[in-house]
Amino acid sequence: MSRLPAPGLEHVADLVVMVGSPLEIGQTGSGLRRVIAITGGTVSGPQLNGRVLSGGADFQLVRPDGVAELDARYTLELDDGRRIYVTNRALRSASPEITQRLIRGEAVDPALVYFRCAPSFEVADESLRWMTRSVFVGTGARRPDRVEMSFFKLL
Repeated sequence: MSRLPAPGLEHVADLVVMVGSPLEIGQTGSGLRRVIAITGGTVSGPQLNGRVLSGGADFQLVRPDGVAELDARYTLELDDGRRIYVTNRALRSASPEITQRLIRGEAVDPALVYFRCAPSFEVADESLRWMTRSVFVGTGARRPDRVEMSFFKLL
């Protein structure tokens, strides 16, 4: 069998997701559990433009090996009022020193951190159904007060 071609990427949008201070649950049997409120933000790009609504959260588990499992859920409101429910699962990893700086909320060079995500979407508007029929991936950077991401549709 011949090798199948690698999928291409189509840029969908860039997000700036503003976040609150982490609510530290503490060390559980699985790692450090944290909940971080999503307080707003922006969406801009070739296919989506609007804002991130407040009211979502990022449910984080920092495993004993230092890898952070992220499970963020939030709503986008496009400029024309259509809304998109986002479930975004991600992995973020770095050296132990960089991971501790991220946990403390310090600024870190994104080149020192592996941050990849797999967003999925729920939509009510028929014109956005294409978002439920494809696989999406993204890359991200954690800043002290926000998360910056770029979303891509796999072709």
